Amino acid sequence: MTPPFHLAFPVDDLEAATRFYRDVLGCGLGRSAPDWVDFDLYGHQIVAHHAPGLAGPGLDLAHVLQVDVSRQ
Repeated sequence: MTPPFHLAFPVDDLEAATRFYRDVLGCGLGRSAPDWVDFDLYGHQIVAHHAPGLAGPGLDLAHVLQVDVSRQ
């Protein structure tokens, strides 16, 4: 069994992303705020964050945050 994961990603249009993940992929809606929405992707949590200009083609990688991952 694959352990559940959490993935957060930027979107330009939060309403369009919500329609896609809910209506096309069938994800359940979780918590939300004006600038993000949680989805249940078959037992995994994915979070769309409204970040105009930081999503899609032409992404400026200077704005991507580095994540420090500790390995056990």
